[in-house]
Amino acid sequence: MTVCFFGTYNPDYSRNRTLIRGLKENNIKVIEVNTDSNTKGIKKYLELIKLHHKIMHDYDVLLVAFPGFQTMIIAKLICRKKIVFDAFNSIYESTIIDRKLYSRRSLQALYYWLLNWLACVLADKIILDTNEHIKYFIKEFRIPKHKCYSIYVGTDDLIFYPQPKTTKQAKFLVHFHGSFIPLQGIEYILQAANILKSEEIQFNIIGKGQLYNKMILLAENLQLKNVKFIRFLAYEKLKDYIAEADISLGIFGNTAKAKRVIPNKVYEGLAMKIPVITGESMASKELLENKKHLLYCNFADSQDLANKILMLKNDKQLADRIAENGYQLMKEQLTPKILGSQLISIIKS
Repeated sequence: MTVCFFGTYNPDYSRNRTLIRGLKENNIKVIEVNTDSNTKGIKKYLELIKLHHKIMHDYDVLLVAFPGFQTMIIAKLICRKKIVFDAFNSIYESTIIDRKLYSRRSLQALYYWLLNWLACVLADKIILDTNEHIKYFIKEFRIPKHKCYSIYVGTDDLIFYPQPKTTKQAKFLVHFHGSFIPLQGIEYILQAANILKSEEIQFNIIGKGQLYNKMILLAENLQLKNVKFIRFLAYEKLKDYIAEADISLGIFGNTAKAKRVIPNKVYEGLAMKIPVITGESMASKELLENKKHLLYCNFADSQDLANKILMLKNDKQLADRIAENGYQLMKEQLTPKILGSQLISIIKS
């Protein structure tokens, strides 16, 4: 079988590289038809059509990769074969509900809702990252349940894997990386850092995005000397910072979407055998057990987060146990080959 991996996707994004590698490791031929997502306007879609025309008879199934809501419409116009759509999550919820970039009553909100709905209607099968997201799509967009499947994100274990610490840290090191969007709840990490000011604990916060300036201002107002912001880091370098950490943090924002996802950063911490703390949600509990694979805390609760950081700092046996169990779970259920096999079963079903 040959799969056409189609869209304006970033091939280095964890979701895409995991699925591509997973298909290949299961002896599936993958033809990538991809244009740069940074290209503006209609040009990138015209280029997609041109590239697809060259291989239109050479594949069995077309997979529209994330992010692909607009691309899904193009795919339906030019493809006469079955189409699997990796929606991954909702563009309407991400843009309007979670990030609040536009009002719910705006024309933009209507546009993103209709785009989300139409892309799913046009697909033969839809892939999402958790069962909680499937429930949301069924309720919000009236998508038939039989069209929806979940594949967990996992991560690329050629990049993220256990590594020895190369330096001896003077302080207990807590790591976070992200894009500074509301669901990540970075303000609660900073407030937890403020609570832990008197402890020998250092926080590294890596990334930049929507709320970056607001978080910098918050850190300045709290006069945090135990927090270091690192604005940019190449994806391949991220593992070096995680490897030096004693704890890796997930997400803590008080948004509905935060409770429907298991974020990349959680999988990456597990894969590197680092103890992880994240907000407790129904989505995470589909896969991960508290005090076995990771440690849960309350969403939007900086005091509880501070308490859980201290718990792992003061209980090395617990920290080591959840790090080991989380890593074993990744190896047993979440490697690219295993996730690729699940994708193949969905395509063939």
